[in-house]
Amino acid sequence: MGLLELCDAEAAVVSVDASVADAVRTMLERHVGAVAVVDSDRRVAGIFTERDLMRKFALSRRDPESTLVRELMTPAVELATAETGASEALVTMVERHFRHLPVVDNQGRLLGMLSIRNLLQWRIDDLSRELGSLEQYVSNDSPGGD
Repeated sequence: MGLLELCDAEAAVVSVDASVADAVRTMLERHVGAVAVVDSDRRVAGIFTERDLMRKFALSRRDPESTLVRELMTPAVELATAETGASEALVTMVERHFRHLPVVDNQGRLLGMLSIRNLLQWRIDDLSRELGSLEQYVSNDSPGGD
């Protein structure tokens, strides 16, 4: 299964010129914990997450309508491509403690946003299929069997 198939149908995105309030509204409307922050060419400039909101903004006394998301986003973003394997993405996310991973094309333009939730569901489904196959294999009577 390709990495883009594991992403939400449409990535949650805000412009680099968006306010923190815009980003939070998008996160709430989309029921997600992060938004990709993109430039006018849809290149990923950063990511803004619930963690950024809590650590950098919550007690700052700044106005969410006038504070730009680019001031608080995480600019150095780990990125995946459509060619990145799901297992590789899972390892990266677990080892680096990421809950979201933008998927980009060769020019850094956003194609989708991968969430750890979607990856873990894929892995659970994969393991369930494997278990079902093993159970079927073990329970099958074969020639020469008991």
